[in-house]
Amino acid sequence: MIEIHAVTIDCADPYELASWWSRATGLPLGEGDVPGDDEVMLRTERDPFVLFIRVPEAKTTKNRVHLDVNGTEGRTRDQEVERLLGLGATIFGDHRTAEGAGWVTMLDPEGNEFCVCRSEAERGVPQ
Repeated sequence: MIEIHAVTIDCADPYELASWWSRATGLPLGEGDVPGDDEVMLRTERDPFVLFIRVPEAKTTKNRVHLDVNGTEGRTRDQEVERLLGLGATIFGDHRTAEGAGWVTMLDPEGNEFCVCRSEAERGVPQ
């Protein structure tokens, strides 16, 4: 058995992208992380944490791994999409159905894909 320690995202500016994801998720930046750092993390209460690492090459193709997120604090998928648009994300693909299922594929400020899914309440998961 293995344990996932971190989810790592390659990027051009780790501090800027981690700061955007911090605003999106509410997770704090790692202690001592500052602009210009080559590695910046989002702290979580336990592993895995999210690590942003500077790489020299630009993103050129679709991510092979991406994050799926959903609204918390009573926000629906659609409310979360609107909130993330306000933070600077863009919609890449809209996979919502007329029946209310589906997800929205979005891009963070560096073009990394992530999906916004329905909240637990929308999926009928008991709280």
